[in-house]
Amino acid sequence: MRKLALSDEILLSVQQPARYIGGEINMCVKDPKKVDIRFAMCFPDVYEIGMSHLGIQILYDMFNQREDIYCERIYSPWIDLDKIMREQQIPLFTIETQDPIKTMDFIGITLQYEMCYTNILQILDLGQIPLLSKDRGEDDPIIIGGGPCAYNPEPLADFFDMFYIGEGETVYFDLMDAYKRNKENHGSRKDFLEMAAQIPGIYIPEFYQVTYKEDGTIASFLPNNPCAKPIIRKEVEMDLNHTFYPKKPLVPYIKATQDRVVLEIQRGCIRGCRFCQAGAVYRPVRERSLEFLKEAAYEMLKSTGYEEISLSSLSSSDYSNLEGIVNFLIEEFGQKGVNISLPSLRIDAFSLDVMSKVQDVKKSSLTFAPEAGSQRLRNVINKGLTEENILDGAAKAFHGGWNRVKLYFMLGLPTETVEDMEDIAILSDKIARVYYAEIPKENRNGKVQVTASTSFFVPKPFTPFQWAPMCTKEEYLGKARIVNTKMKEMLNHKSLKYNWHEADITVLEGVFARGDRRIGKVILRAYQKGCLYDAWSERFHNNLWMEAFAEEGIDIGFYNLRERDLDEILPWDFIDAGITKEFLKREWQHAKEEKVTPNCRAACSGCGAKVFGGGVCYENKN
Repeated sequence: MRKLALSDEILLSVQQPARYIGGEINMCVKDPKKVDIRFAMCFPDVYEIGMSHLGIQILYDMFNQREDIYCERIYSPWIDLDKIMREQQIPLFTIETQDPIKTMDFIGITLQYEMCYTNILQILDLGQIPLLSKDRGEDDPIIIGGGPCAYNPEPLADFFDMFYIGEGETVYFDLMDAYKRNKENHGSRKDFLEMAAQIPGIYIPEFYQVTYKEDGTIASFLPNNPCAKPIIRKEVEMDLNHTFYPKKPLVPYIKATQDRVVLEIQRGCIRGCRFCQAGAVYRPVRERSLEFLKEAAYEMLKSTGYEEISLSSLSSSDYSNLEGIVNFLIEEFGQKGVNISLPSLRIDAFSLDVMSKVQDVKKSSLTFAPEAGSQRLRNVINKGLTEENILDGAAKAFHGGWNRVKLYFMLGLPTETVEDMEDIAILSDKIARVYYAEIPKENRNGKVQVTASTSFFVPKPFTPFQWAPMCTKEEYLGKARIVNTKMKEMLNHKSLKYNWHEADITVLEGVFARGDRRIGKVILRAYQKGCLYDAWSERFHNNLWMEAFAEEGIDIGFYNLRERDLDEILPWDFIDAGITKEFLKREWQHAKEEKVTPNCRAACSGCGAKVFGGGVCYENKN
């Protein structure tokens, strides 16, 4: 019988007690006394969201394959349990052993999105671990961050002992082995950090000194320890067919956000959209072989009992063996009641044929992501999608039986005009017109429904738009009003629906995405004021954040509203993500000139990712 950290009385008083008790199918069970390293993998959001994260499943499986490491899990307690734990002084615990997280050797925190930053402080606080790395002692766990937001770790620099930059399959074991050696030699915490600093991809914030100019920009960013590297190159797993992948993934007892087997078919994207950080930092494109995917699909479905499998990728249509894997899944599992989910598809004849085989057409809607309403602005962002492509795809979909379409756009993109905004409504209306023009009245399955959603643009590090200014909250909402007004003027306005995101959160995301170390004190202040679960709209308190900025004397406009100089030192310039700054500058200029750059398979644009020695960069080499 496993011991539980929470009493029955507490578990019965909180929402979803299964979030905290563990014991799931495929959970790893080891004797903690028989391992050398205890590593707690943390997703700083609720269990249901964290359990849907493929990266943690991969690392959990990878670490636990080693007999000397026990990898456990931590998620953020929901508000109800958070309150009880503080009142009763119950330390936060791991899911597997229910031991306090402060007894771990490492806590690895996934930085998936900016609005989870206060949840990171909640984890440390409830874990009774000092929030600031400088206050931690020899017996405290090493706090390590990784994931997409680690490509600008500076706003979180004060809270972490180290960051892992890049993909986790490559040097994590080198780091664990260094830790073991240091332990055997009775080395100090600092001794280990100095060893870690010499491992590729590992960044130790305290080993770097930042100075600022009078105008607030960075004057210098230099190592202050001989073990620290001036530039840290991201880690990339180049061979996706001979690496770790969880053949027995964890299966939760409650419904997770992604309640299915996830099959990652490739990493990276050939498209080069200028707003997309993932497409930039996950270069070069690397594919998994058909044989690998077939075996993984079979084993994962068998070991989990799931009835759905999803193909994961930034752009599934660009996977060269898509037809092969889809046909295999349909033939092998379609008759066994297994649903197949195909996100991130470009709408073409093959994709529609596949979707008609695996979806209930009458119940499902199709998703297009034009990102911009006008062709001019799609060229600025290098979307590689013409209006003809979009309308042709819609026509094919309507002939295939679909009558519901979702469209995703961004507002606030560089060079955007009122005409570009209004074109969102005009394009939505054109798609509705295609339905009524193409489908005879007697063949229609009711009215067409076109739902257009806009998010507000946030410039991200390592994209050509990293120098671009953002808008104020009021400006963003003004843009949404322009689109909304135009929607109501459209001929088919009764078939159109328009949604837009919250501007308050966008403003904060912008500060966190491109902020420097000075932002850390704002995050800490906001957390102390009660900010938590900021990604959840019902929990977000913009007034408390604004108070925190004011009290710390930090000007949001400095981070969001100015166009950065091309020669300015950016907080993330010490990271080598494989794409060169010269390439990004060239693409920034091409955006202003509305020039389209071809995708990686059409022509190499010399981004710099060739240095990794494989992937799409070498596909056509003999």
